[in-house]
Amino acid sequence: MWHACSDLTQCEPRAPDVHDVASEPGKISVTKMGIIGSQRPRRLRRTSAIRRLVRETRLSIDQLLYPMFVVPGSGVEDEIGSMPGQFHRSADRMGDSARAVEALGIQGVLLFGRSATKSPDGSEASDHDGVVQRAIEQIKRAAPELIVCTDVCLCAYTDHGHCGVLHRGMIDNDLSVSRMVEVALSHAQAGADIVAPSDMMDGRVGAIRTVLDAEGFGSISIMAYAAKYASAFYGPFREASDSAPLFGDRHTYQLDPANVREAIREVGLDVAEGADMVMVKPALPYLDVVARVRATYDVPIAAYLVSGEFAAIKAAAARGWLNEEDAALEALTSISRAGADVIITYWAPDVAVWLDKGSGS
Repeated sequence: MWHACSDLTQCEPRAPDVHDVASEPGKISVTKMGIIGSQRPRRLRRTSAIRRLVRETRLSIDQLLYPMFVVPGSGVEDEIGSMPGQFHRSADRMGDSARAVEALGIQGVLLFGRSATKSPDGSEASDHDGVVQRAIEQIKRAAPELIVCTDVCLCAYTDHGHCGVLHRGMIDNDLSVSRMVEVALSHAQAGADIVAPSDMMDGRVGAIRTVLDAEGFGSISIMAYAAKYASAFYGPFREASDSAPLFGDRHTYQLDPANVREAIREVGLDVAEGADMVMVKPALPYLDVVARVRATYDVPIAAYLVSGEFAAIKAAAARGWLNEEDAALEALTSISRAGADVIITYWAPDVAVWLDKGSGS
């Protein structure tokens, strides 16, 4: 092949490129044979069927827990403004909701309560007639096989919005642990399958495990929020649960977003105290933490795609800036790829529908 020079004389031939070969059928490209050779990864991306055949990470509905908000009252089912498609439901509505969740093939729910009467020590959180306790009973009557996991914390129940008990204006770790034990026990007595302490107090997993075992609930699992970061992505949740602190912040008990070695240490302590599963929260900004935990420990790992992550994608999709289904599935798949066994997501019902129709190519 020759190319023209400025003086219209013939110049040195140049090697054909891919475009030359495509335009000259029957000619063999030395470039193709010698340089590219037989290494063509694109062969395995040629069709949707082939891509699915060799897919390394497979998102499954079996991995998902669906967070739900339980509120005081009766007959309540109100959409949460900052979290489109998510609802405040009263305990009497949870049975029907549980049946709908189970019908989609979702394995379980994670319950969060909201208090009608707040107090310094969050006494309503452990009330046997509390909203979460009654919701557990309703769910277990309606859908006995559905896993019921409960958040164990005080922030939605205290009059100051912090996750523990205050003493002289500071979080008292050991007083707070005592309250977490009482809350977890009340959830187990109501029928919870898994209790999930999210307060990040030192020693709470061991204390809860000891009391559950002593009270005859040795079969109840603990999913510890082991690496819960002091994140900017919790805003919509705090609105939904009315749990924002009235003063200060949560940096004295939640993890510094800059730290990963500290997270590994916290996970190790919770595992040693008896945690059956550990959680990293939030998920997407902390996939490196999920991967590090996966490489270090053999226990099941949960990761929580939190309200702010959910709301950000929802808002962008509402403005036509991205496709919600594609973005959500990509985000959730990345969490699984990083090493999470369990994914807590507000998209669980949607994912059940998307996966059923074979979404994703």
